[in-house]
Amino acid sequence: MSDVKTEAVTVSVINQLPDASIQGQSPLFHADLATIAKSGPKTGGVTLKEEALLGHLTLRMNPENADQLKAAEKVLGVALPTQPLTSASKGDVVVRWISPDEWLITVPGLKAFEVETAFQKEMKGHFQVVNVSGGQTIVKLSGKYAQYVIKKSSPIDIHPSEFPVGKVVTSVFAKSSAIIRRSGENEFELVIRRSFSDYLWLWLQDASREYGLVIEA
Repeated sequence: MSDVKTEAVTVSVINQLPDASIQGQSPLFHADLATIAKSGPKTGGVTLKEEALLGHLTLRMNPENADQLKAAEKVLGVALPTQPLTSASKGDVVVRWISPDEWLITVPGLKAFEVETAFQKEMKGHFQVVNVSGGQTIVKLSGKYAQYVIKKSSPIDIHPSEFPVGKVVTSVFAKSSAIIRRSGENEFELVIRRSFSDYLWLWLQDASREYGLVIEA
């Protein structure tokens, strides 16, 4: 835990992620994707990979506050995307626009505490940053037919003219929901809740069956 003093207010920031000496378990830990990857098919039309144990932080602030925008860029190394439904990335940091005053930031898991603490030190005024790492995970779908799995699962129009690389939406997905980001021409990232991860893992297996599903560890 770290105590950060900001404008005469002391904020306690608690490291919620285990360090390297403790085994972390992602929402899909029980599926043992590593074993499936070794024994399962090596070629197919859809590849699934869990981006497990990343640090997930939600940031809320005024996008018209220039000082806060500068502080956020200093902490993250990349400017916050302020255009609706866009994202920005640099290295292993990805920032997703969620609403006019909210962003989802993902960083390597063991950096989450460092980034959260830096926000408390650098940001002035009214803002909120919350570590939500334990409540969600990212599933990456890629391959020639990944888009067809998305089409089966969500009502959004993912034609490249409407959904280019970098676009982000929060949408119904199957009978749950997901934050969907196009991270490449044939690659999508799904941010899903822990409580729905098992259901969506089963759904994605079924939705990918006709195309051939490859699990990547």
